[in-house]
Amino acid sequence: MAQYLSQLTLSPPKSQPMASLSGGAATTSRLLPSASRVRLSICSASSSLSLASSSSYSPSSLKCLRFSPLIFKDQKRSSMSTVAAASDAAQLKSAREDIKELLKSKFCHPILVRLGWHDAGTYNKNIEEWPKRGGANGSLRFEIELKHAANAGLVDALKLIQPIKDKYSGVTYADLFQMASAAAIEEAGGPKIPMKYGRVDVSVPDECPEEGRLPDAGPPKPADHLREVFYRMGLDDKEIAALSGAHTLGRSRPERSGWGKPETKYTKNGPGAPGGQSWTAEWLKFDNSYFKDIKERKDEDLLVLPTDAALFEDPSFKVYAEKYAEDKEAFFKDYAEAHAKLSNLGAKFDPPEGIMLDGVAGEKFVAAKYSSGKRELSETMKQKIRAEYQAVGGSPDKPLQSNYFLNIIIVIAVLALLTSLLGN
Repeated sequence: MAQYLSQLTLSPPKSQPMASLSGGAATTSRLLPSASRVRLSICSASSSLSLASSSSYSPSSLKCLRFSPLIFKDQKRSSMSTVAAASDAAQLKSAREDIKELLKSKFCHPILVRLGWHDAGTYNKNIEEWPKRGGANGSLRFEIELKHAANAGLVDALKLIQPIKDKYSGVTYADLFQMASAAAIEEAGGPKIPMKYGRVDVSVPDECPEEGRLPDAGPPKPADHLREVFYRMGLDDKEIAALSGAHTLGRSRPERSGWGKPETKYTKNGPGAPGGQSWTAEWLKFDNSYFKDIKERKDEDLLVLPTDAALFEDPSFKVYAEKYAEDKEAFFKDYAEAHAKLSNLGAKFDPPEGIMLDGVAGEKFVAAKYSSGKRELSETMKQKIRAEYQAVGGSPDKPLQSNYFLNIIIVIAVLALLTSLLGN
């Protein structure tokens, strides 16, 4: 679960992989040594769905999908690394359409949500330097990070998304991961996520975050643990509760995560490889049934993790969980905002204000918020404001701690007063 990066799905106890939202097939191939430059052909028809699978994607349907094993290489410089530059807007739009087709054919919504969440969920707001701060920077494509316990099974998501990356070289991994996550929510019936793009990729495995930044599924004090992890990301109780609702998608497999039943009446026939335990009866449909089911707890075939139960046990989380169980529209609104915020955590954008698709804006240029006028600023004026704003330490993803323009007015007024007094 959890706020995020829960459905960002939760990482398991240290000794076992984590139970989370995922929907790809378990990989049957072993990672190749870093020196290898051959291309790997995947033709497995017998491998099972990956940990906590919630998609109907099955490996047998991935006939001889070819991808470069170099994506997983823990070497100084991977040939799959993306140059730090903005994604191409036209290619972003085309890639999004291909992702939608992938979702329709493979029903891999849960694992793609998890992919985006786990790339962004390593963010630490207490670290300013990029990429040490973690976040949505494409680092999850490297083997060293894929081996983190919380990321068990995400190699399958990479296999699904790699052909799209190969087709659109002008789209960064960081953008592709977040685009896939948002598209999966929307295509499953969820709200429109106000996304922006232009994320820069890290270049080498050495830039991956250390293990341990993602949430556990069954910590001793679930509510405290969720706050420790998500507060570190800069998220609050409302956002934690809203993001937890993404567990309306997906299922968990005990043989891989240590959580859930081997099979239930909701999962015995798939879609995809049968088995596992889901949080909701319709685990490929995004709605507010997660909160209703957790609150009622009448169905033993539905999964409830300690971190799920905490939503109705902790007084602060309960306020939001109760609200979302009764009001789907309120949940959708808060979820869309929280998901968009999560997808931007730690990201470095090029251009700084990001790239908008279809006129749907994510976070607008922050400096413009410091203008007291009601008229839309011209592009020339926005550029001037941006230059002045950044000159005093501000940036689109790092707003100043006080009102910059108000401070200027105050300083001018004080100087005028002093000049007048000195003149007298």
